[in-house]
Amino acid sequence: MSVTYQDSNARMSQVAVHNGTVYLAGQVPTDASADMRGQTEQVLARIDQLLAQAGTSKEHLLSAQIWVTSMAEFDQMNAAWDAWVVPGRPPVRAAVEAKLAKPEWKVEIMVIAALPEA
Repeated sequence: MSVTYQDSNARMSQVAVHNGTVYLAGQVPTDASADMRGQTEQVLARIDQLLAQAGTSKEHLLSAQIWVTSMAEFDQMNAAWDAWVVPGRPPVRAAVEAKLAKPEWKVEIMVIAALPEA
């Protein structure tokens, strides 16, 4: 089976596709001045873009890993998530509090999705 990589640089790829499964790197906000909900919305929009680029969508999500910098803002992240996730098709999910690579980031999300059957 072959593996394809998209949006790659010397360190990492944003997307890897193998055996009908799409793996995304952790996605972070582009505008760190936004609050937790705003940053989460940015990240989810980027996830939508990358999934579409790979030939799938959030309707085919399998799993999500979420890192937030403060559980005090967890409800804001969940509000954005709940508005975004496909009703009746939520992926398996884990969410933890963590220190992220840049202090201004409040959230990072990594997902895995299936490619739709042809």
